[in-house]
Amino acid sequence: MPREPLSTPARWALTSLALSMLMPSLDTSIANAGLPILATAFDATFQQVQWIVLAYLLAITTLIVSVGRLGDGFGRRRLLLIGIGIFTSASLACALAPGLGWLIGARAVQGVGAAMMFALTVALVADAVPKTRAGSAMGLLATMSATGTSLGPSLGGLLMTHVGWQAIFLLNVPLGLVNVWLVYRFLPADRAAGPRVTFDYSGSAVLVLTLAAYALAMTLEGFTVPLLLASLCGAGLFIVVEMKAKSPLIRLSLFSDARLSSSLTLTLLVTTVMMTTLVVGPFYLHRGLGLSSTMVGVALSIGPLLSAMSGVPAGRLVDRFGARRIVPGALLGMAGGCSLLALLPMSMGLPAYVLPIMVIAVGYALFQAANNTGLMAGVSQDQRGVVSAMLGLARNLGLITGAAVMGAVFALAAGDPTQAPATAIASGLHITFGVASALMLTALIISRAEIKLWERQRADSTCSR
Repeated sequence: MPREPLSTPARWALTSLALSMLMPSLDTSIANAGLPILATAFDATFQQVQWIVLAYLLAITTLIVSVGRLGDGFGRRRLLLIGIGIFTSASLACALAPGLGWLIGARAVQGVGAAMMFALTVALVADAVPKTRAGSAMGLLATMSATGTSLGPSLGGLLMTHVGWQAIFLLNVPLGLVNVWLVYRFLPADRAAGPRVTFDYSGSAVLVLTLAAYALAMTLEGFTVPLLLASLCGAGLFIVVEMKAKSPLIRLSLFSDARLSSSLTLTLLVTTVMMTTLVVGPFYLHRGLGLSSTMVGVALSIGPLLSAMSGVPAGRLVDRFGARRIVPGALLGMAGGCSLLALLPMSMGLPAYVLPIMVIAVGYALFQAANNTGLMAGVSQDQRGVVSAMLGLARNLGLITGAAVMGAVFALAAGDPTQAPATAIASGLHITFGVASALMLTALIISRAEIKLWERQRADSTCSR
């Protein structure tokens, strides 16, 4: 399919979407490296300053679907502008925080703005660029997401050390002001509203509480079982509420679409594995291979940086060959990388870790570009916001699950990672990535099953003509 060149307004519109993805991605990780500094600044414990990170992630996870659906009815461009405004204002409030409680509250509000930005950015691609450039655009957004997440810890540490902790939040103010102008000036105006749709407040409230229970179950020790039970009950109640709602937050009939269900499941599995590399990697590199903190940071940055560099080329491959051809290959590559980490001996040193991580990183970039492009291409105009938000939710739940569940697998296999000897750490890595490889092979089976179903349906449709 020939690639239609982008006009100058379309380039600036895509720039605004890229910035809308970069800013909240950066703030997902920028505070992590500075938690010890923040603990000292506010005379707080590590458990207390952890809520600076958790408040932001919880707000995004619990609200992303609701704001995505709101964008479908209220106007996606309009709501994106509001989201950037909230994010930027809350960033300023974070920088001015006189105490820890203020900072945690401001981070939660910042998470509300970030939820709007994450939910609507992918949905607006179809309005900003021609269909023939959708893959490249999705690849760019994947690059911005990976760049923000990988750059956050190093940039945050640099700013905190040489400028002060306030700088990590003040950075967002000029970026936010520029982005508001770009979105207002270059993103196409929202289409004329159709019939007024009632927002599903009951469904939204139940979903928020359900997701909060699950997210807290994965992060709070001592409350895992009751919170998981609460989230299961909440999920059942949500289904009942949505079945009765006149204008449901999520049309349950959407899940009868094999493409949607498989894409969300694959996103959950893939991001679970990607978080595994970030949870297990530092312990293996430091305690297993004996690397210094500086070298650990360098080694950990290779994967995210390679994903960022691969995003745009991956998008071009999707535009050329199609999403359905790329997704299985990407998953196979990730499964291969995980298998190498599970099998290669520690005696091979750093290359035996870095090379498989590079394979996983390239596979992840290909998967993101192909999966997001393929899913959004088949979504109707009035459902793009909520489907884009569901994609973001699947990603966040995967990250949370990866940190908790795969972290538990590693701890069970290696013993206490902070005290275990190098051989135990290596054994823990091999077992954990053996599980990760099984997850990727499961994802590959799901992907192939969806493709075969699609081919069968297409053949039946052709025969019936």
